[in-house]
Amino acid sequence: MTAGQPAAFWQTARHRIDLRRPRVMGIVNVTPDSFSDGGAHGSTSAALRHGEELLAAGADILDIGGESTRPGSPAVPLAQELARVLPVVREAVRLQVPISVDTYKPEVMRAVLDLGADIVNDIWALRRPGAAEVVAAHPSCGVCLMHMHRDPQTMQVAPMRGDVVPQVLSFLANAARAACAQGVDPTRIVLDPGIGFGKTVAQNFALLARQRELVAAGFPLLAGWSRKSSLGAVTGIESPAERLVPSVAAALMAVERGARIVRVHDVRLTVQALAVWQAAEDAASEDRPEQEEERQGR
Repeated sequence: MTAGQPAAFWQTARHRIDLRRPRVMGIVNVTPDSFSDGGAHGSTSAALRHGEELLAAGADILDIGGESTRPGSPAVPLAQELARVLPVVREAVRLQVPISVDTYKPEVMRAVLDLGADIVNDIWALRRPGAAEVVAAHPSCGVCLMHMHRDPQTMQVAPMRGDVVPQVLSFLANAARAACAQGVDPTRIVLDPGIGFGKTVAQNFALLARQRELVAAGFPLLAGWSRKSSLGAVTGIESPAERLVPSVAAALMAVERGARIVRVHDVRLTVQALAVWQAAEDAASEDRPEQEEERQGR
């Protein structure tokens, strides 16, 4: 893998995920206060049932989280996050699909990896003390490094300023280099621009419009637009749960601009839309050799 050429796969603890086609990461919130579906899947049994439903709908990866990171949300004590997440992960790893855990706490990372989880999805991009060491010590777990301005409690109080794209690119490139310097193989790394994490509505859409500039960092991109407030701002849809069409539209646009994983609540609709997109891409690929032959006069 070289700069500008992201790997065609994502190496994780138990799975080598083929990224030659876009993958759908289904969200399983084991929290009472998520911005979109807080409390709906708060128990272990409900979370597992929801995860199985997402897989039946076509999800390729499950992302389990025990702490809401919506703007203004309070931090969850370590013991409480462990109590929420570990029982779900313990059962979810038996589903034989890639299991990601959305956490920034190194103690949680270590515990879920010991249970067999495949991916650490870290909004702090391994900047919390001890986090990088946990991931580097694991022989093959995947890691998603996300850009976040400030922290969940203050990120929307004072969002970023200026041209957001080069700032996010620089941060993500540095975070990836730091992980590699710790001994993490580049094929284990995916980058996330952090839509909604300390950015204005205009900045979020700038990241989407110019997303290909982020792909140039040389790592696969994950896009998390699902039900975000920026979609509500441009559509006038106040309820996150009703932002289905905008969420699918944003996921498609992200894939069109190079994202290889989309993190979503509404798996079935996203999978259906991507099937149409993929069919068009396949048809275009079949036409290219004929067009090339015509240009060469064959």
